[in-house]
Amino acid sequence: MKLVRAFIRPEKEQEVVFALEGAGFPAVTKMSVFGRGKQKGVKIGDVVYDELPKVLLLMVVKDEDVDKVVDVIKTRAYTGNFGDGKIFISPVEKAITVRTGEVEQ
Repeated sequence: MKLVRAFIRPEKEQEVVFALEGAGFPAVTKMSVFGRGKQKGVKIGDVVYDELPKVLLLMVVKDEDVDKVVDVIKTRAYTGNFGDGKIFISPVEKAITVRTGEVEQ
């Protein structure tokens, strides 16, 4: 299993989530976050916005589904501009369902 963490533009959240659901991946955790990437924010005129709003999507998926999930996110979150986001993939050792105690590895 892998943990997919995707930081995307807030205006792309609904499109990405609907596309993931349509591709068979309805389970997602969403959080509103603030941060900046390599470009250290955005400067518009004399005003610098050093922290920008993003949406963090968290999903645990089977190893064989990672590429499909990443492709859906990349395709739907893309605008071609700075700040489109970043996707991180990490291993998950196990998942335990609280209600049943079921363990997935």
